[in-house]
Amino acid sequence: MSAKEIVQQFYKSDALIDSEVIKDFLHPEVLVEWNSSKGFIKLDYNSLLNLSSELSKAYVRSKVRISHIIGENDLISVRYSHFVKTIENPREEMLLAHFIVIWEIKDNKLFRGYQMSQLS
Repeated sequence: MSAKEIVQQFYKSDALIDSEVIKDFLHPEVLVEWNSSKGFIKLDYNSLLNLSSELSKAYVRSKVRISHIIGENDLISVRYSHFVKTIENPREEMLLAHFIVIWEIKDNKLFRGYQMSQLS
């Protein structure tokens, strides 16, 4: 599987709200540097598992709509919008945020991520 396909599969899966699924995609030494609306966050393997677990408590469904994906060797850039359905209102899909991220793939896993986000 190519680096681009790995990233596409990651965002098509329920990994963002399922800590068991996300394990399949993360390199054990993964690091994500995230510039969010709340400031700068640095996430490692365990932090990403915890984030996925926390998201699963609030959302029953997660959907990513990729508008751009560009790859060069093991570097993949993705621009996407993240939509969710809440536990309180599972019939209504709401836009959570817009993201752009550059992923570095190592050993067919997500190794380094450089992400920026903006709430909707």
